[in-house]
Amino acid sequence: MTHRSIQQLFDLKGQTALITGGSRGLGLQMAHALGEAGARVVISSRKTSDLEEATAELQAAGIDARWIAADCQHEEDMRRLVSETLQRVGDVDILVNNAGAAWGAPAEDHPLEAWDKVMNLNVRSYFFLSQLIAKASMIPRHKGSIINTASIAGLGGNPSGMKTIAYNTSKGAVINFTRALAAEWGEHGIRVNAICPGFFPSKMTAGTLEAMGEEKLKSHAPLRRLGDDEDLKGLTVLYASDAGKHITGQWLAVDGGVSVITGG
Repeated sequence: MTHRSIQQLFDLKGQTALITGGSRGLGLQMAHALGEAGARVVISSRKTSDLEEATAELQAAGIDARWIAADCQHEEDMRRLVSETLQRVGDVDILVNNAGAAWGAPAEDHPLEAWDKVMNLNVRSYFFLSQLIAKASMIPRHKGSIINTASIAGLGGNPSGMKTIAYNTSKGAVINFTRALAAEWGEHGIRVNAICPGFFPSKMTAGTLEAMGEEKLKSHAPLRRLGDDEDLKGLTVLYASDAGKHITGQWLAVDGGVSVITGG
């Protein structure tokens, strides 16, 4: 066996990645990471304007990027996303399930329709998109890497002031979905892993940031900082590449150490 260098192990040239929720925030950061490592990337989200702006940003960085608008809350949109992706770029080697929703409300007053929306997008869409991509592209070729965006919210409860029962529940489900799918699809050469981000400033977390304050959120982390637009890159490429070819069914918190204190 020829031993590859660390640079060769992390190299994603010739591979294609599909990233949902890829037009901003964590998804766009992961798209940058995969593209910078050499992968061709397809990003998806609901809004065409966001996708056009994000794709231009990726292309300006020298990344082979394109976009497909789709709403992962809807089965037909996910079917179309997969068929269009395969038609336009061929097989998918890396799937990043990142589209997500959150809802803040006390558990006793949490609307049922909001619970369904969060669970639908954060759990059901991860399963269905993984199923579609695996059957069409990964299982037949006996290879693939699926990366699920979970959260440290999936490891337990919240600090005082954060009331997101559906979100926490959904992300706990994503963690065990990751483990169960990895156990089942290992025989197909498919690896399935999860990232559990801590607090990253984003459009989705703006309400929490405003309510709790940046300094208070920083104080919860041993590193006394929030996540930034580089912090998910290394783990994303590790999971996607041959550098992580013996890693499956795992989750790792990228949270400045918050989960060490909260017991995740």
